[in-house]
Amino acid sequence: MTVWHWVRHGPTHEKTFVGWRDVPADLTDCAQIARLTDHLPDNAKLVSSDLIRASATADALTGPGHHRLAHEPDLREINFGVWDGMPFDAVAARDPQLSRAFWETPGSPRAPEGESWNETAARVDAAVDRLSHLHPDQHIIAVAHFGVILTQVQRAMRVSAYAAMAHKIDNLSVTTIQTQPDWHIHQINHLP
Repeated sequence: MTVWHWVRHGPTHEKTFVGWRDVPADLTDCAQIARLTDHLPDNAKLVSSDLIRASATADALTGPGHHRLAHEPDLREINFGVWDGMPFDAVAARDPQLSRAFWETPGSPRAPEGESWNETAARVDAAVDRLSHLHPDQHIIAVAHFGVILTQVQRAMRVSAYAAMAHKIDNLSVTTIQTQPDWHIHQINHLP
C-alpha cells in the first residue's frame, strides 16, 4: 500500500482564477511550515507540481529523510484556460452559463481553452497510478493544488465531483489517502 500525504501549496493571495499561471506562494509563516514539516513522515518520497507555488512549498518542507522526486507536470492545477488570471465575477460575466455549470455540475464542462474536471482527474489519476507503481509500500508527500487534491478525494471516496468539491482544502493542509489495494482516506484538510 502506498500512502499519499497531499499538501496544498502555500497561499498566493490571488483574488483571481489561478490554474497553470505560475504564481509564487507566500512561505513566510515559518511556524506553520515547521508544524507541517513535523507532521509529515520522515522517511518519504517528496514530489510536487512543477508550478513554482508547489515546488517552492515542497522545497520548504524537504527534510533529511525525504527523497525529492522530479517535479511532476501532471500534478498541476486545473487548466482554467482564458479564465486564468480573471476575477471570479469577470468569469461569471464573460461566460455565465459555462462558469455556473463548471462549478455546479463539474465533470465535462471545460473552461475555454482549458480543461474539464474529468480531464484533470484523468491526468492526475495517471500520475498517481504511475508513481504508486514506482514506489510501492512507500509514503509519498505530494505538494499540489486544490483541484488536484480533490480529484483524489473523489477517487478514494467514490463520490461525484460535486460531492468532492464540497470539501475544503486550505493552504498548507494535509490530506492523507492510502491507495492499493483499497483506497482509504485517513484525513482531509488537516492543519497541523
